[in-house]
Amino acid sequence: MAVFNPRFKAKELAAERTHKIVRRPQGPNGEALTIPEYFGIHVFDIEKSDMIPAAAKEQLAQVRATENMHLSKELADIVAKAVTEWATRRGATHFCHWFQPLTGATAEKHDAFLDFDKNKQPIMKLSASQLMQGEPDASSFPHGGRRSTFEARGYTAWDMSSPLFLVETGSGLTLSIPTAFFSYTAEAMDVKTPLLRSISALSKHATEFLNLIGDKDVVHVNTTCGAEQEYFLVDKAFYYSRPDLVMTGRMLFGKKTSRNQQLSDHYFGTIPERVEAFMQELEVELYKLGIPAKTRHNEVAPGQFELAPIFSDANVAADQNQLVMSTMKKVALRHDFVALLHEKPFPGINGSGKHLNWSMSDSQGNNLLNPGDNPHQNHRFLATLAIVCEAVHRHAKLLRTSISDAGNDHRLGAHEAPPSIISVFLGDTLNGIFESIREGATFVPSDQQHLDIGTRQLVQLLKDNTDRNRTSPFAFTGNKFEFRACGSSKSVGLPLSMLNAAVADIFEQSNQLIADDLKAGKSVAEALTDLTRHWINSSKEVVFNGDGYSSEWVQTAEKRGLPNLKTTPDALQVLTDAKITSHLVRLGIYTEKEVEARFNVLTERYNSLRHIEAGSLTDLVRQHVLPSAFSYKQELVTLVQTQKEIGTEGTEKEHLVALSQSINNLSKELKALEELAAKYEALPEVEASMKLAHEVLPKMEQVADYCNELEQVIPDHLWTLPTAYDMLFVR
Repeated sequence: MAVFNPRFKAKELAAERTHKIVRRPQGPNGEALTIPEYFGIHVFDIEKSDMIPAAAKEQLAQVRATENMHLSKELADIVAKAVTEWATRRGATHFCHWFQPLTGATAEKHDAFLDFDKNKQPIMKLSASQLMQGEPDASSFPHGGRRSTFEARGYTAWDMSSPLFLVETGSGLTLSIPTAFFSYTAEAMDVKTPLLRSISALSKHATEFLNLIGDKDVVHVNTTCGAEQEYFLVDKAFYYSRPDLVMTGRMLFGKKTSRNQQLSDHYFGTIPERVEAFMQELEVELYKLGIPAKTRHNEVAPGQFELAPIFSDANVAADQNQLVMSTMKKVALRHDFVALLHEKPFPGINGSGKHLNWSMSDSQGNNLLNPGDNPHQNHRFLATLAIVCEAVHRHAKLLRTSISDAGNDHRLGAHEAPPSIISVFLGDTLNGIFESIREGATFVPSDQQHLDIGTRQLVQLLKDNTDRNRTSPFAFTGNKFEFRACGSSKSVGLPLSMLNAAVADIFEQSNQLIADDLKAGKSVAEALTDLTRHWINSSKEVVFNGDGYSSEWVQTAEKRGLPNLKTTPDALQVLTDAKITSHLVRLGIYTEKEVEARFNVLTERYNSLRHIEAGSLTDLVRQHVLPSAFSYKQELVTLVQTQKEIGTEGTEKEHLVALSQSINNLSKELKALEELAAKYEALPEVEASMKLAHEVLPKMEQVADYCNELEQVIPDHLWTLPTAYDMLFVR
């Protein structure tokens, strides 16, 4: 009697799926609306609302722009009434404070607009106090030891710099109010609060810098961001047939397919119809939320794709990236896909990152990292560039810590992503300019401003000042930096906070150097050139324009004294060094207790993820791999016995002996893994994290190798788990 194999049913379902027809939002007469006609329809724009008086809008703008100026209840009540009418008119029944605790995800508690008037009649209402403040349970979220179980009070406070929005589900609409989350003792327990502080700190010191050098009209500096999002799509039938994907977000083992990404035929290839339908609906949903999704394409690995937005202010961009990830997951399910955001969902092929494009612009709209037509003569640009290089050099360890995670450890330095060594790529032109400044020489730009393609049929192209270096973790790309080492599944809030803090620190010191030079009678151009020379001499070791994937770079970086924190536990130890984190406290971005809390939370999270992986791997081996191996062994035993009886013995016995040895090896390694994981589960968190990274994870990889060895030989009809081939190629 044939045994039912769920893998075959999953393959049948996946192979028979057809793409969904996606229709754009329609107008009152059934006509399809253009993107500008429905862009942001689920966003409440205070500035454009005709339900808020002009005077109130002006007051709100002053509150947002002025330090220590608080929102009055009267002003909040005007907004609350306007947003209630706007949201309920569109069908919203509930509202929530939407915040980002230290779980890495978002959180929300829904309350109905339903209330009663003085005559006990039902009405729809959001009060000023409900808009401004919420009270979720602070003890039930990660807090790093800062709260006891009985100390449950926490607060969410409305973030006026990020727009309110409606979240659409199959059953209705919910008004979401972006908020910060902090404890009863005013300690930040979220991602947003330190990010907002870092934005303010950078604005303060960068504005002072610009005022010093003559840009007197600048009143603030915005940090801008565009977060590219890589992801995989897997048919949901396969996903739910792989418990390791469900539990951990990645395949804990799996034989590589003979052809995967070697031919580069998937990268920028034709988007499959079913995938493109998903992308179209995803973009519709994002446009409704005012999220400017711009680019979509196939990525390097089979089944891998990317979405990139247009730049936004950093805080809004961080919120929007969280919405991108949650919307992506929701829309994928409508197309019978599951969106995998893990940094390394499939072994043996590229994982996914989140390239964080970062820049700064002043209140006049000028990009501080725009080199202009003659960058060698743009003193302000060169000084700013040198400041950023010194920031990355001095605070490289914290930048590495900001991207640390169990998932990202599988990518960094794996010849598919930038290494765990933080370095800066500038390109030949800018590097040449810096060399000239360092040597006191005159830089002579190249005469070649166009690319000579060698044919008249093609349009002539201007040559950029820099090439691109995909192996660099922090690369200058024309008019911005690209922090390429961020993980795909994580909020950009933490790396943004650390980057802003690093740059604010160097701006603060630069201001004193500039002021001293100007006081000594130097011109602004001379002061800026001195400052540029000072920082490029200090940070020269961090600038690297070569191949970051090469083993030679690892050796060179070590000679230069650059840190190489290879695992998350190694990187997190940085947070325990008060000298390294002192600028975070001095600039008011974190308190000492908040730094300690994040160290504890991130360490505990790493340990929990690794223990979940070890337990999931054990379950899969015992429930799937070994039973499949035993079934094949029984088939071979029967075959060997039959061959012996009829006198036609061949190589079957050799296969049986080899299979038995593989089973024994796997069983031995599995037992060792179980003992190791149990041994370290009771250790203190910090010690346990080191053991998990340096002993348990390598043991898990050994178990995975034996599983792959068995998958290689066990007949297809006996293998019950969807394979890499199934998930990456059956569509």
